[in-house]
Amino acid sequence: MIKAVFFDIDGTLVSFKTHRVPDSAKRAIAALRAKGVRVFIASGRQLLAINNLEDLQFDGYVTLNGGYCIVGEQVIYKHSMPSEDMVSLVQYMEERENFPCIFVHENAFCINYTDERTDEVFRLLNFPQPPTLPLREAATGDIFQLVAFFTKEQEKAIMAVMPHCEATRWNPLFSDVIPKGSSKQVGVDKMLDYFGISLDESMAFGDGGNDVLMLKHVGIGVAMGNAEDEVKRAADYVTDSVDEDGVEKALRHFGVI
Repeated sequence: MIKAVFFDIDGTLVSFKTHRVPDSAKRAIAALRAKGVRVFIASGRQLLAINNLEDLQFDGYVTLNGGYCIVGEQVIYKHSMPSEDMVSLVQYMEERENFPCIFVHENAFCINYTDERTDEVFRLLNFPQPPTLPLREAATGDIFQLVAFFTKEQEKAIMAVMPHCEATRWNPLFSDVIPKGSSKQVGVDKMLDYFGISLDESMAFGDGGNDVLMLKHVGIGVAMGNAEDEVKRAADYVTDSVDEDGVEKALRHFGVI
């Protein structure tokens, strides 16, 4: 019996076309809650940047790709990036090549500069534009994630100066950079432990590269029809796209609702 369902946001619960949660997904979440099934968000976004779920209620939030997990007002797990990696990154950006980078702090986020790439992503995701700060100021303090606008070709050299971090990409324009040991999989485990739910009683939905570990890990992993091929291969089941009522269809397919 499924007792917990985890949802990615962008491209899973929320359409890239409409920037809204379809009515079918809202019905599905209401049906889950009516049955006593716990529902969770599992997103790369910071809680402050989750601006597209309308009035939907969730039992907990796995944010920042598993690096920051929240139940109500309680932080049940957090994992920041090593300060030595941030020092090395700033030095690299000052001496070798600069690129736009969102620095995600515990209760704030900021960016060193914006360009046409960042503007395109903010439009695509309906993402709130962060305040702009000088690089060294933006990188000061505990950092939990970077949204780094470098290409796949740039990635190897940049990540080499951050040996305690890793990049996970779900858009060609940027990577989420997180500390090693963080992932949505880890966040799922922290949330299940908190609520006393076993892994085989869990289910997850996703569409991007940062969902792969989570979909492989849970009892039932569902890839959206709009997901990348890598994500579909990692899933137990491929449903229709978010715009074709994929969430509701998959939950009905498995008899969860």
